[in-house]
Amino acid sequence: MSNLTNSSAGRRIASLLDENSFVEIGAKVTARSTDFNLETKKAPGDGVMTGYGLIDGNLVYVYSQDASVLGGAVGEMHAKKIVNLYHMALKTGAPVIGLIDSAGLRLEEATDALNAFGRIYHNQAMASGVIPQITAVFGNCGGGLALIPGITDFTFMEDKKAKLFVNSPNAIKGNYEEKKDTASAAFQSEEAGIVDFTGSEDEIFAGIRELITYLPSNNEEEALADCDDDLNRASSVIASCTGDTAAAFAEIADDNAFLEVKSAYGKNMVTGFIRLNGATIGCIANRTEITGEDGKPAETFKATLGVKGVKKATDFVKFCDAFEIPILTFTNVTGYCTCECAEKNIAREAAKLTAAFAEATVPKVNVYIKDAFGTAAIVMNSKSIGADYAYAWNNAKIGSMDAKHAAEIMYDGEDASVISDKAKEYEALQTSAESAASRGYVDTLIAPEDTRKYVIGAFEMLYTKREDRPDKKHGTV
Repeated sequence: MSNLTNSSAGRRIASLLDENSFVEIGAKVTARSTDFNLETKKAPGDGVMTGYGLIDGNLVYVYSQDASVLGGAVGEMHAKKIVNLYHMALKTGAPVIGLIDSAGLRLEEATDALNAFGRIYHNQAMASGVIPQITAVFGNCGGGLALIPGITDFTFMEDKKAKLFVNSPNAIKGNYEEKKDTASAAFQSEEAGIVDFTGSEDEIFAGIRELITYLPSNNEEEALADCDDDLNRASSVIASCTGDTAAAFAEIADDNAFLEVKSAYGKNMVTGFIRLNGATIGCIANRTEITGEDGKPAETFKATLGVKGVKKATDFVKFCDAFEIPILTFTNVTGYCTCECAEKNIAREAAKLTAAFAEATVPKVNVYIKDAFGTAAIVMNSKSIGADYAYAWNNAKIGSMDAKHAAEIMYDGEDASVISDKAKEYEALQTSAESAASRGYVDTLIAPEDTRKYVIGAFEMLYTKREDRPDKKHGTV
């Protein structure tokens, strides 16, 4: 066992893992380089503590950089310890958690340090989709080190002192830190979308522990927990949650627990995890409002697909599919964001989300909860791109566009009474949930309050799903 109280790196590991569960690996490893008098500098563990332990009894591998030893900078042996940890994690099928606090590349080792970064990147890439990878940034994570959280599945970041950047704010033309701190947790979570969760160190440790309970240890295991909640439990308030779909997911979840991912990025799209009958489910939904503590909307959004939200959803679909986590979507969307910024990227990003849903072979269930218009609704896990089962709340609207708008186009020049009558006719024939169900685009119409039991039933039916894809190396979308 290792003494974990002598450094910030050790104390962080102790705070993260179950008590007395950590076993250190490679404590005596030190740098081999002697250039620039490096051999005269004391470097316990070469600036990184590595080993394994437990979180709620589940095996995890952890490395924690020590900024008090050579600045926690990455050199040859420092990286070798991390790479060795990845080799062991892949052999045993357990997650890797990296606690980052580093000055970056160790200049005294130059090309050896550069090669060391490459070895870490390579092993991360090989582990991607095989074992979950989590990074938490507590101090500096700059330059090439910033690629490490970019490759991992989930990133936590301390919200006061941590810095995450490729180029420091002052190195960006026309910018300086006081103007816009592009290395801050706020920027990286809200604008860059690299960071999933922010908070204090204690909040980060609690968040990682909670996240681990939702994830399988590897891509061949299931994420299951005990369930004492009523599988047929109805919700009297879910019908009012069409705007804040994070609340809607909580309403149907076991014990009303929903863990949102990337909550600060692309806020008009919700991604996160719930459990249904003990099984982890990946959740994706459009969102038009965030409810404040007073129960009133604190933020509102249009029911459209935006670039940030679509990017977030695409990454989440790929993660769930890689780790055999079933996907549930709540659809409420009327089109695409109409701004110049979105126009530069929305077609490409929406195409990527479409491909991600279409290529995913995990069980996929969609629920139409309000409006579903145009190809934006097709993108959101519709049956036409591969959803296995589609429900619709009985008052949902599904079609090419809003009925009034359609009537105005088809009967241009007619008076208001004609437009009104034709809009009602169009809604009944073309945009009602009933009409979509009559064509087979929706499998079952349900009352909102019964969503939990129906969705659980669909996933239980799909538990043994097997689906092949064309023989190819990978898609190019």
